[in-house]
Amino acid sequence: MRKNIGSFLALSLTICVLVFSSFKTNKAITEDVYSQNDVALNEVETSNEEILNVFPAHKPYKPFSPTLGKSYIGFKEALGFKESRGDYSIVNTFGYLGKYQFGKETLKLIGIYNPILFLNTPELQEKAFLANAERNKWILRKDINRFEGKVINGIEITESGILAAAHLAGPGNVKKFLRSYGANGFSDAYGTSISYYMKKFSGYDTSFIKPNRKAKVKMKA
Repeated sequence: MRKNIGSFLALSLTICVLVFSSFKTNKAITEDVYSQNDVALNEVETSNEEILNVFPAHKPYKPFSPTLGKSYIGFKEALGFKESRGDYSIVNTFGYLGKYQFGKETLKLIGIYNPILFLNTPELQEKAFLANAERNKWILRKDINRFEGKVINGIEITESGILAAAHLAGPGNVKKFLRSYGANGFSDAYGTSISYYMKKFSGYDTSFIKPNRKAKVKMKA
């Protein structure tokens, strides 16, 4: 009888331990569980070493944030996804490089002369995107002031749409499109048009991008 009671008590104690452990393991996840590092990947200033450790060059960059919306970061991430699905290491059939699909000549304009280094350095690609957008915004500053809010070919013209189209087609082709009220269009080798980019990327807040005629990427020593 005592043996049976002892076995029963041991079994009961085991069950209590298992139930307690289960509750402890499956506790609710609260906002405090997430560290600042989990969202820091949206910051351009993240160090090159840190980014490469998290996103090796052979893997696509997949930022996480539920609140990108129509912010500058939302703009560049949406554009990067359209260009390459966010893949820093990709080279397309026409030789365009990285997440934002830069041509080598455009890279030279903003101070980047080593395409291999560029392709393997996510931080450099992010800085290149901003520098190129700043340069394009300076070139197109008068056209932005003149055409923003107008409707061309059924599309409301916005600053972000203009800058996205300039990334696709170059600022010169965007000027021709705007000043001809859509008569002079442009499509890239895959058939993507200025009109499509104007519409798809309209309404983002691109005030973070400052017009800069001499925008360059500053290389670290």
